[in-house]
Parts: sequence; structure tokens; C-alpha cells
Amino acid sequence: MAGSGIAHLRADADVPVALRVDELVVEFPARRRQTVHAVSGVSFDVLAGETLGIVGESGCGKTTLARTVMQLTEPTSGTVALGSTVLTDLGDAELRRARRRMQMIFQDPVSSLNPARTVRALVREGLDIWSPDAGDNDERVAETLEAVGLDPATIGDRKPHELSGGQCQRVCIARALVMDPTVLILDEPVSALDVSVQAQILNLLERLRIRFDLTMVFVSHDLRVVKNISDRVMVMYLGKVCEVAPTDAVFARPAHPYTRALLASIPGQELGLPPASELISGELPSPLSPPSGCRFRTRCPLADETCTRDEPALRDLGDGRFVACHHA
Repeated sequence: MAGSGIAHLRADADVPVALRVDELVVEFPARRRQTVHAVSGVSFDVLAGETLGIVGESGCGKTTLARTVMQLTEPTSGTVALGSTVLTDLGDAELRRARRRMQMIFQDPVSSLNPARTVRALVREGLDIWSPDAGDNDERVAETLEAVGLDPATIGDRKPHELSGGQCQRVCIARALVMDPTVLILDEPVSALDVSVQAQILNLLERLRIRFDLTMVFVSHDLRVVKNISDRVMVMYLGKVCEVAPTDAVFARPAHPYTRALLASIPGQELGLPPASELISGELPSPLSPPSGCRFRTRCPLADETCTRDEPALRDLGDGRFVACHHA
């Protein structure tokens, strides 16, 4: 892979790459001829059967990245490949067909569902579009609802307003799974749920990943959630990748100053880190005018003239860890 994409390949050469993102850039026009730099040259690979967690504070570009991977937002430049299919090269009809293999689950399960339709109709909709003459659609819907822990006999005729938030999210998961995808993109899928329900949904997703041989990209601002479900973690800051590493390594030995600050901000963390106030200061800069050099330098206690002048590239620290920092 060209550019910084090499930073996201692991040594498991025998495992195929399910999703490949290369030098993805997403920019939006703003007033007064300004530009919002939402995602700036992001590259990563996700291996088949793997869960990649993407974390960062609000405004770092992680949701825009997820939507662009799904091609719901058009990239300014760069490529997204699902297996051997380069999605960014496809026309509308071809892209629509390819999307069957990649489904997205959104943050707010209630607003993601049509309030006028029943659960059964919501889950069946995709099948009716792509296989309207199939005789086993009802059976597939029932099996999928059961797989996500819902009884089709008692819940199939209910509408979203008759369900709890956790049940609505299970319906959203069923609606995605019924299309038999290979990749799931999950954008903050548990942030709108109670803590006890979050644990149930996370356990469900892990079981489904194994049962249906899924590859997942899990977007979250909550590092504790990411730790419980991800094989690797990619940390983003202001549209750039700071660090990529196996999950255990990130929590045991955070290398980037921003990653350390994120971990230090976890209530009750026992990692031996200084208070977050000593590791990060100030507010997130505007994506309309990102800082020169390292984008984290305006809030970093380690910043010097090199950080102002030169943008750090992702470099290999060994053991599957890659960090974009002059001082890591």
C-alpha cells in the first residue's frame, strides 16, 4: 500500500484484507472560501475477522471517516476497497450492489428506524429489495431476529416506539445481518444506551462476529468500550491518525502523547499516568485551520520547533505498533 497505509498491515500475511482505506481525504466547503479538513490522508487495513476500534474526541473525524468508508459521504480523494472491489471507482448501480456486503449501524437506534414500520418489515426491507421473489425471506428474518436475541413471534409486529433503546439497536443489528455482510461499520453503537445495556450489546456483537465470520470497524469515543471489543485500536486527532496498535499494547504502553491523555481521562484509570490536565491543554483547534506540522502540537507538553515545522509520519515501533510523533 502506498503512503502511510503500510502502518496498518500486520505480520499475518496469510489473513486476507477485508477492508482497505488508502490516503483518504474528506474536505467540505465552508463560508468565506474556507475548507473544513475533516479527514486528512488516513490509511488503514482491516483483516478478515478482525475488529478495529477507532477512537478520538468529538471533532476528530471518526464519524466522517466511517460514513466515507460506507460511501455515504463522497471522499475528496483516496480509495476504499472492500476485498478486491474498489468502492471509490464504482458507479451508482455497482456501488449499490457492492454495499450489500458492507452494512452500517448508527449511533441512535431509534432515529435509525422508520417509526411507521413494524420490526418484521424493517428487517425484511433489504431482502424485499434485492430478493423479492425469494420464498424464505420470512424465515431468514425470523432466524436473524432470534440471532440478536429477539423473539419474532412477540416483537415482529411491534413498531420502534414500542421498544426499548436496546431492543431498537438489536433490530438495527438484525437489519444489517440479514443482508449477509462481510463487514460491519459501527458508529458509536452503544453510546445512546444505558451502561447495563451497553454490555449486553457488546457481548452480542462479539458472539455475532464469531458466528457470522464478520469483520468490524467500531467507532467510539469511549476507550473502555473499545478495549472490550477491539483487536486493534486506531487513535485519531483532528482528521489524522496518531497511533495504531494492538488493543492490549495501547492500554499497557500508550506511545503517543494524545493516546496517553485519552487514557488518563478515564475515570478511575489505574495505568500510573499523570492527570489528564498535565498531558493535554487547551481546546481542539478548528478543522478550518489545522495547526502546521503536528496537529496535536498546540496542546502537547512535548511540542518543540520540530513539531511546528514537520508533520510526523507514522513510523513502525515494532510489535504491530505505529505512531505519528517526533518524540514517541
